[in-house]
Amino acid sequence: MTNKSAQLRPIQVVQDGQCTSNKDYISAEVPIALVYNGISHVVLMATPADIAELVLGFSLSEGIIENVSQIYSIDIEEEINGIIANIQLASAAFARLKNRRRQMSGRSGCGLCGIDSLNAVQPQIAQVEHYTAISVEAIKRALTDFNYHQTLRKQTGSVHGVAWVQHSGDIVTMREDVGRHNALDKIIGWGLHTKVDWKHGFVVLSSRASFEVVMKSAITGIGCIVAVSAPTTYAIDLAQKANITLVGFARHNRQVIYTHPHFLHF
Repeated sequence: MTNKSAQLRPIQVVQDGQCTSNKDYISAEVPIALVYNGISHVVLMATPADIAELVLGFSLSEGIIENVSQIYSIDIEEEINGIIANIQLASAAFARLKNRRRQMSGRSGCGLCGIDSLNAVQPQIAQVEHYTAISVEAIKRALTDFNYHQTLRKQTGSVHGVAWVQHSGDIVTMREDVGRHNALDKIIGWGLHTKVDWKHGFVVLSSRASFEVVMKSAITGIGCIVAVSAPTTYAIDLAQKANITLVGFARHNRQVIYTHPHFLHF
């Protein structure tokens, strides 16, 4: 196995009754085991890129750590069957992890794999603070440039993208993954590493706005989510509760605002 985001594979193409041999780039999807202080916690099916960012973002958005200083080291090992990320946690974070530890096998489309009670679905989340309103023009600008930044999607056609966008509408960075939750975790991990102030921008998603996407954003402090597809009722309810502006069906000339429109200006 090679640690690449896309691999060239042989294919057969049938068109107009004719079959021809060709090659095409296919999105890489590999199991990535997250091992905290020697204890395996979760296996994520993910694109094998930006793994350290994935670890950071997952650890924060899943409530394992409260800040990046609680991760002492991340050692990434590539094996035949996948990738192992060995994470050394501070004792307080590890104690918290053991108290709420769950074993789960993650899939790229999995939202709440492994949660074993309804009470665990909605953790106590503080309301997200906002500094300044975001203009609809900035959202339109980001949407115009969004597809241009999805380089892996152009190559393979099978990954999700999440972008961090400044108030101006300029896309700062993009992360892509076969799982939309993984792509968001990678953005969160990038932001932790670069010390981003989440109050000064918003995220754009290539996917629907699911409950877990909103939950991860709320825990992180992201105040505005713009999704090109629809949200779910559960996502809308949590966004309303967490003081997050949720925009769906986002296009350059049309957006649907589901929660807290007063944090936007037109």
